[in-house]
Amino acid sequence: MASPSQGFVSLCLGLNVCCSIVIVLLNKWVYVTYKFPNITLTCLHFLVTSLGLVCCRQFGMFQPKSLPIIKMLPLSLTFCGFVVFTNLSLQNNTVGTYQICKCMTTPCIIVLQTYFYHKSFSTKVKLTLIPISIGVFLNSYYDIKFSAIGITFATVGVIVTSLYQVWVGEKQQEFQVNSMQLLYYQAPLSAFLLLFVIPWFEPVIGEGGIISNNWSVQAICAVLMTGVVAFCVNLSIFWIIGNTSPLTCTRYNMVGHLKFCMTLLGGYLIFNDPIRMIQLGGIFLTLGGVLSYSHFKLEEARTIKLPLSKRTTDENKGRKTIL
Repeated sequence: MASPSQGFVSLCLGLNVCCSIVIVLLNKWVYVTYKFPNITLTCLHFLVTSLGLVCCRQFGMFQPKSLPIIKMLPLSLTFCGFVVFTNLSLQNNTVGTYQICKCMTTPCIIVLQTYFYHKSFSTKVKLTLIPISIGVFLNSYYDIKFSAIGITFATVGVIVTSLYQVWVGEKQQEFQVNSMQLLYYQAPLSAFLLLFVIPWFEPVIGEGGIISNNWSVQAICAVLMTGVVAFCVNLSIFWIIGNTSPLTCTRYNMVGHLKFCMTLLGGYLIFNDPIRMIQLGGIFLTLGGVLSYSHFKLEEARTIKLPLSKRTTDENKGRKTIL
């Protein structure tokens, strides 16, 4: 199979950046302008993603693999929780606070992996968590539109997201599947689970419910567009990680910092979110911590690969000498 051209890779990276920014701003627009119910929107996203994956399967983009539904339940439950609570955070916080709070996922994952999975991290990596945590606190606490319920949703969202990300890696290794094969089961199962949750927390029929005559054509189009964009985000991530080199994946991680900055800027420009100087300091502090974390992790990955490459070269030389 021929490797993809650099132009096509760049196009996919650009698509992922645009979709990742648009989905946040579009979801916020739907919440603010149309007051669309949150969990219902998440369920619709899962359904659109499920339909999109069926289409991808028909085009031969991946081959589904039979997975045990019972073992998929915990992962699907955390998937529901992570998307629902991050969307609730977006609904109840400013875009800036929502985006900054997501950065706490990195410290939370490190804590989970250290205390529950006995994984070790270097001192340099651990120290980067200090500016990230302080920056998140400064931005959130001094936000003029500070919302206690919003911060609560953000905190729960970070914990569940961290747990989900740890479990995804484990399940992929356990089942020997890629992210799209896993999502093929995960998305419809998660949508099915949310169908039982929605009636308890959101109206279904009448004012504010999904079965209502009050939704305008613009609202319906905006909601459907969020579903399509959400699927495009998942698809582009899968393609980049599954079909490119580790160097391109590194570029993808670095592009994530651009998405972070552009989403913040979009929130301030579109929704007129006010910002104080101390919040700006918190943002730069968080961004500095995230950049340092990425730099140290990349540096450690290179250090691990270099000795392996050298050992392989030495072994090959030894074989040639014997021959």
